[in-house]
Amino acid sequence: MLKLLGRKTSSNVMEVLWCCAEIGLEYDREDVGGPFGRNDDPEYLAMNPNGLVPTIIDDGFVMWESNAVIRYLSSKYAAGSTIWPDDLQTRAEADKWMDWQLSVVGAMITPIFWGLVRTEPEKRDMKAIEAAIKRGHTVWGMLDKHLEGRKFVAGDHLTLGDIPVGVHAFRWFSLVDDRPSMPNLEAWYARLGERAAYRDHCMNPLS
Repeated sequence: MLKLLGRKTSSNVMEVLWCCAEIGLEYDREDVGGPFGRNDDPEYLAMNPNGLVPTIIDDGFVMWESNAVIRYLSSKYAAGSTIWPDDLQTRAEADKWMDWQLSVVGAMITPIFWGLVRTEPEKRDMKAIEAAIKRGHTVWGMLDKHLEGRKFVAGDHLTLGDIPVGVHAFRWFSLVDDRPSMPNLEAWYARLGERAAYRDHCMNPLS
């Protein structure tokens, strides 16, 4: 059975949990990271030198970096499905938005999440938070425009490309009240919320 090391409150672990649920893959998860520690133990660092979560062990094969992990799991266990489509252009489209999450969304959402969730009110850098929110208007506007005429990022079906972006969309919609109207983005987010796997693994209290 797949072994997953990482606390379920980590956004990167959420990606893998959501992916596993969508493809029906069973796993054994252990809490690592955050209040649980262990991610700086020599044994863990030997598997994952970054000391971050998640790390998976699949039949002795060790893998880390969440986007790479869900690509691996989807290609191995869900090839030909809507999550990992056979069509190369559809899969490339999904890949593109996964990389966009890493290079664009992550940099924008991190100051908001850390500032509003993991920083005491009196220590918050509100200028940095407000600047990130303003940037978020532009960032999510890109996806809103792309989603016109599409149900999901790569077409009419959920693919692995929706997963990393969708995890952070919950944080955006939960933490930011001052949001411009983005009908396509809002409709996409509502579709994600209809999925039990998304609700179970991503739409939980932020901590």
